[in-house]
Amino acid sequence: MFSIEHEFDSTVVTLVDEGRAPLSEDVVINAFEECVTIEQYDPRTDRVQKISLSISMLNDLSAALDLPEGVYKRAGPKPDTDSS
Repeated sequence: MFSIEHEFDSTVVTLVDEGRAPLSEDVVINAFEECVTIEQYDPRTDRVQKISLSISMLNDLSAALDLPEGVYKRAGPKPDTDSS
């Protein structure tokens, strides 16, 4: 199950584990204009762990989900070759 909320400066997606026990803690994803953060409560440390991804890193992750094992580099924008 998941929920989507639109805040003033971000979109918040919360992923809720509904499988069989043991269940994982909820994962909260905040999508801002300049980055994406992923948060999850860690009961072992009683703290919320947070990871920040740049938009470029998020694009790499998105591409990686559809590729086979290996090392890749996304191509940058093609240079403008207009010779007029």
